[in-house]
Amino acid sequence: MKRLFFLVLVIVTISCGTSDDDRNPILPNIPVNVTLNLNLPLYQNLQFDSSSVFVENHGIKGIIVFRISENNILAWDAACPHLAPSDCTAMNLVGVEITCPCDDSKFSILNGGPLSGTQFSMKQYRAIKNGNSITITNF
Repeated sequence: MKRLFFLVLVIVTISCGTSDDDRNPILPNIPVNVTLNLNLPLYQNLQFDSSSVFVENHGIKGIIVFRISENNILAWDAACPHLAPSDCTAMNLVGVEITCPCDDSKFSILNGGPLSGTQFSMKQYRAIKNGNSITITNF
């Protein structure tokens, strides 16, 4: 019985750990902690569903924030997830597709997954709406 308990404990401990396989080995992990005031004209678009804004000077190459609904906000790093950061790796948002200008790889703004050109998904940040502000942080 003690062996069974020990075996279950080891399996649970191993399965709860974070795996480096789940992380993107190309993009650096940098601290992100920014609050957007929705009363400011710069972020006014985020008061409406299916709208987005680009937040400069945060994340690796900026942050693309997309409002699906009032309490469902997504935040993605604008860095091409499959390329080392350089001058051309800040992605562009057109509709619901995000494009890497270096090689025209495309990603979905709805789930950050690749639509063409790579296997890596976009780097996501936690976005929490509280009243008239949205706080974006690392997970």
